[in-house]
Amino acid sequence: MAPETFVVAFVTVLGAMVGSFLNVCIHRLPRKQSIVWPPSACPSCGRRLAWFENVPIVGYLALGGRCRTCRAPIGPRYAIVEALTAAMFGVAAWYFGPTPLLASRLVLGSALIVLFAIDLEHQLLPNAITLPFIIVGFVFSFFVEPGWRSSLIGILVGGGSLLTMFYLWLWLRKQEALGMGDPKMLAMIGAFVGWKLTILTLVLASFSGSIVGVALIATRRARMQTLIPFGCFLAVGAAIAATVGPAIVDWYLSFY
Repeated sequence: MAPETFVVAFVTVLGAMVGSFLNVCIHRLPRKQSIVWPPSACPSCGRRLAWFENVPIVGYLALGGRCRTCRAPIGPRYAIVEALTAAMFGVAAWYFGPTPLLASRLVLGSALIVLFAIDLEHQLLPNAITLPFIIVGFVFSFFVEPGWRSSLIGILVGGGSLLTMFYLWLWLRKQEALGMGDPKMLAMIGAFVGWKLTILTLVLASFSGSIVGVALIATRRARMQTLIPFGCFLAVGAAIAATVGPAIVDWYLSFY
């Protein structure tokens, strides 16, 4: 096995293990529970899981998606998050290589997966993720791109743009178009990717969110007053911006 292939394979397996921990965060953070204690247990009967039941993806498939004791169904989200995190780690290792930027992107990607899953289920973006990771992203910027100046501007642009939109819509329509977690999340993204890619993230999220929103309304699966979990679209937009974003920005600027 070539050294590069071994590194990608190792990081992919590591990603599956991290995905198992992300599942704990996704389940417990909205419930304001500790993510370190108690150990993992069946959400139905409360039995603590054996070590082999915690093996990412394999454990879920071996149990047939059910608790070994009470046979209560275990949602597919657990295996999906583990598989998605493993894939994200593997692709990032292949794309960025063994560089300091890889660590930054893996941390950002892990945070985005947690925020996406929680916002999709609870329409909530926990401060326990967004606020500390603003600091983490800013610290990373002293050692890797985008540099601390762009990171700082990204924090201000990310948080400030959505806060402005929030209060402007509230003043015009007397209703909230966004949650207060969205500005914090975009500020976090800005800390990792800098101001240019923060703007790209917002553009991509707004465009995709508009398409999905119109489609849901057209199929009568949502009402105009329904809050679309915008954090999900921010997560997808940030994932694109953090990888191929520079190429997109260069392509756009080539027209001017």
